[in-house]
Amino acid sequence: MKKQELIHLHGLLAQVQNHYEQDTGSTVEHDEYAELGVKPTSIHKSKTDHKAAVFAIADGITSEMTAEEKEPVSAAAD
Repeated sequence: MKKQELIHLHGLLAQVQNHYEQDTGSTVEHDEYAELGVKPTSIHKSKTDHKAAVFAIADGITSEMTAEEKEPVSAAAD
């Protein structure tokens, strides 16, 4: 995958995260992503940096969704 494609994917995942957070009212916690310091707008960062960020943000989103699925139905309704 080219760097430009990774940056685009990174931006799309950031939008998915924002939409998910607005839809559920929760915050996606991903310390690994925050520690990387790579945002979709960080076009000066390397391809490797963006690849790591894509994996970190995707992991954070999926972990949050998995945790939400495992919550009891009554807790999710609150």
